[in-house]
Order: sequence, then structure tokens, then C-alpha cells
Amino acid sequence: MNKNFWDQVHSLNHAAEPFAIATVVRCEKPTSAKPGAKAIITANGALRGWIGGACAEPIVRQEAMKALRDGKPRFLRIGPSVSDEVKSEAGVIEFLMTCHSGGTLEIYIEPVMPQPQLILIGESPVVEALVRLGRAINFFVVAIDPDATQERFPEADKILAELDLSQLKFTPQTYIVVATHGKYDERALEQILATEAPYVAFVTSKKRGQAAIDYLREIGVPAEKLARIKFPAGLDIGAQTPDEIAVSILAEMVQIRRRPPSIKLPMLTVKASQSAPIALVEMKGQAKDPICGMIVEMATARYTSLYEDETYYFCCAGCKQKFDREPEKYKEQVISDQ
Repeated sequence: MNKNFWDQVHSLNHAAEPFAIATVVRCEKPTSAKPGAKAIITANGALRGWIGGACAEPIVRQEAMKALRDGKPRFLRIGPSVSDEVKSEAGVIEFLMTCHSGGTLEIYIEPVMPQPQLILIGESPVVEALVRLGRAINFFVVAIDPDATQERFPEADKILAELDLSQLKFTPQTYIVVATHGKYDERALEQILATEAPYVAFVTSKKRGQAAIDYLREIGVPAEKLARIKFPAGLDIGAQTPDEIAVSILAEMVQIRRRPPSIKLPMLTVKASQSAPIALVEMKGQAKDPICGMIVEMATARYTSLYEDETYYFCCAGCKQKFDREPEKYKEQVISDQ
């Protein structure tokens, strides 16, 4: 296995960046891909690796982006024809191989999402329970408090004695809980609201929580930021003990986490207007081949045609030649598909 591939995987994991791994499971000649070949598809749509050339790559990139949006793996079959037998196979997504070389590829795409991060501020019994239970459900746990030690929080992945959030990286999967019990609630909340952390829970009573909100409003913290604070923290399950409160908070985090991913990824959009009647599918500088429907990188496309002041992009010479023979036919065909 290429060491550079796993170095890239490690680098993306370390940076808490989402990505997908595409693996060639099976292939039938003629095709340049080999079983076991792998590629990484990053959140911006970049593909690193080799999984079958110009006809397969746009499909893999497109399906990988979908996998990153919904968090679900995919099994693709790219071949010269579609059979009823294949259609009946559960979980198989089939695409036509439009390259003239033919061949069949079966590719498995697995999304790799960043490990969720749980930042705990304070050293209360609730924090102790959250450290223990958070690790049990695979959160990367950070404990922050002047009195926090490895002996006090042995399960924590990272311990900070100072409230310095600049040492941390915030992602859409970062969850913060403030449980300082009045010692430095407002200072902690003010710093947290200056970050992009999507979830902020405040372990407090309604009365004490409202007092903290009022103070932060008076010192100029915008209302939209204050609205991010969840208090009392957790789901209302009638929790009383520190462990029960921790369970209610983690239950709310899991509920939020299992919603469709909020990671911002490039979206496929269709342009249609009087000035540009042809449907162009774009994703970070990509266009749709009007003959076979493949997605083509506009900046590096080798085959293009200009017709009625509109540029058309093609995956191969065969598609370009077919379009050039009857451009009006394919233009009208694409318009009818809109």
C-alpha cells in the first residue's frame, strides 16, 4: 500500500477534515484500474489517487460528495450496460460507462467524518461524569479548569489549566459544556461565543442562566450569539444526579450529531437562463458533458466546442465528435431534460 496515501489520511484526520475513501473492489477489462486501488476525495471535491481514469473519476467524486453530505457509504458499479439483475441488488448504484474503452468497475466509497470534540469547562462532578461518558462514546474530550489534572480526569484526551481557546480547533462537530458553577461562567461564555462552536451548553439553573445572559447582553454580546447558549443543559429527562445530568447532555449531543451533517460542501447546481439555455452542471468549476452526462473539469478539459456563444465540455474525443456532427440536436435534447 502506498505510504503517501496513509500519510494523507493521517494528515486529514489530524486536521479534523472530512473526506471519503474510494476503493476499487472489482474490475473487468478493459480498464486501467486494479482491485485495491484507492483514492481520497476531500470536502472541496479534490480527488487524490487513481481509481479508473476520466470516465470513473467524475462519478466517484460526485458520489463521494453525496456520501459526505449524508454520512452514508456507497457501492458503485460502472459498466457498459445496465442489467435487471444488477438493478435488483440492494445497495448497488449503477452508472453507464460512457468511455469507448468500456470495462466495468465496482467501487466502494466510505465517508470518514471528524471525531466529535467535547470541550468541558469546569471541574464539577458533572464534568467528571461527562469526561468518563464522553470517552465511552468516542468523543475527543478536552477538560479546561485551573484545578484540572490528569489524576482528576484520567480519561480526558487533553487538559488545559487556562481558559485559552486559541489552543483548540473548532469544527462543526465541536460541543462545549460550561459547568463552572458561578466561578467564571460569564468569562467562559464570552470567550466561547467568540468562536464558531455550534453547540454551547450551560449547566445552571434557569435563574442563574438568565442572569448570565443579561450580563453578556449588557456588555455588548449580540443577541444571535446569545441564542446559541442552551440552558439548562441537556434533554429534559428529569435528571437529578451528576451522572444523570451528564447522560441528558450527551443524549442531546447525540441527537444533534445524528442529524444530517452540517458540513458545508460544494453543491451541484443547474444553470438555466435565456442567455445560456444549455443546462450546465457546475461544482467548483465543473461542467456536464451534453452527450454522456459525465462531469468534466472545466479548467483542464481537453475537449471543448463553441456553439452559439456557449462553450461545451466533453470527457473524450468521441463525445465531442458526436456533438459537433449535430450540435442543435444535443442542445435541444438537454433543454428538454430541464
